[in-house]
Amino acid sequence: MKELFEKNVAWAQAVKEKDPSFFEQLSKQQAPEFLWIGCSDSRVPANEIVGLMPGELFVHRNVANMVVHTDLNCLSVIQYAVEYLKVKHVIVCGHYGCGGVRASVERKRLGLIDNWLLNVQDVQYIHKAYLTEGGDKTEVVNQVCELNVAEQVVNVCKTNIIKDAWLRGQKVTVHGWIYSIADGLLKDLGVNITKVEEIRSKYDAAVEGIKKRYA
Repeated sequence: MKELFEKNVAWAQAVKEKDPSFFEQLSKQQAPEFLWIGCSDSRVPANEIVGLMPGELFVHRNVANMVVHTDLNCLSVIQYAVEYLKVKHVIVCGHYGCGGVRASVERKRLGLIDNWLLNVQDVQYIHKAYLTEGGDKTEVVNQVCELNVAEQVVNVCKTNIIKDAWLRGQKVTVHGWIYSIADGLLKDLGVNITKVEEIRSKYDAAVEGIKKRYA
């Protein structure tokens, strides 16, 4: 614990040396243009991945980067980001090798979290993405990671928060990305939605592209 506080002091000093007024300005107001909905995995630090400083990225994280319509925590974050912070982009970002997705694919029993991961199993069921005898486990996991992102993008778009924002003319784009821990790079999965009318076509195109990559 002591080491963490020491590192905090060193970080704060380094930031102030670079920009003496940074924390003073940061404490006045946050005005991010981006909402990041990502996985809780410790290897996927949102700000660092995209090179943004504190105050530039509003973040929500949970196991397997899910957007569940009964999750008031996630919905509250989306509402605050869209209606009060006026973010212009909502990014759902998964990552390859996700432990939650892997547990779902391998049908592992982990305890309470099994209930949460039923949402990932729903994604598998929709797309018939299962691990077959002799199949490549890593390939199936990564395919489900991508398909899961596409599904969660649609879940964001289906919320009244986003639909009402579009209805009143607010410019908000919902994006689906995936991150590779192996090389530190992001990939755009091609499901970038700016209005209700685009949901089906963008989703279908993205899913088709994902399935072709793993055919």
